[in-house]
Amino acid sequence: MNVLVIGASNNPDRYAYKAIEMLLKYSHQPIPFSKKKAEVCGLVIENEWKSWGDVHTVTLYINPELQKVYYQNIIALKPKRVIFNPGTENPEFEALLSENEIETLEACTLVMLSIGQF
Repeated sequence: MNVLVIGASNNPDRYAYKAIEMLLKYSHQPIPFSKKKAEVCGLVIENEWKSWGDVHTVTLYINPELQKVYYQNIIALKPKRVIFNPGTENPEFEALLSENEIETLEACTLVMLSIGQF
């Protein structure tokens, strides 16, 4: 499954990095996205918004203020769900997603993967 990771990082200490590693381990296809182009786990971190085709899940690692510029782009992707990792919770965006019939979860991608609930 394609998983767009917004706020991707090539710093191994960051949770977004750990999420990309774990997504690969569990045979998902992470699509790293951030303001800074780099490489993580052999994947290019994209820094320009694209049409990535079928994105099942968007997992957020950016704060609510930074999310605002991506609202319409994420809605246009029509993912099945958006995961708001700890610190990214955003009632305004969650309401918009729900209005567009996109599931929202306030959860931790790492925990979901490790307990088989992803």
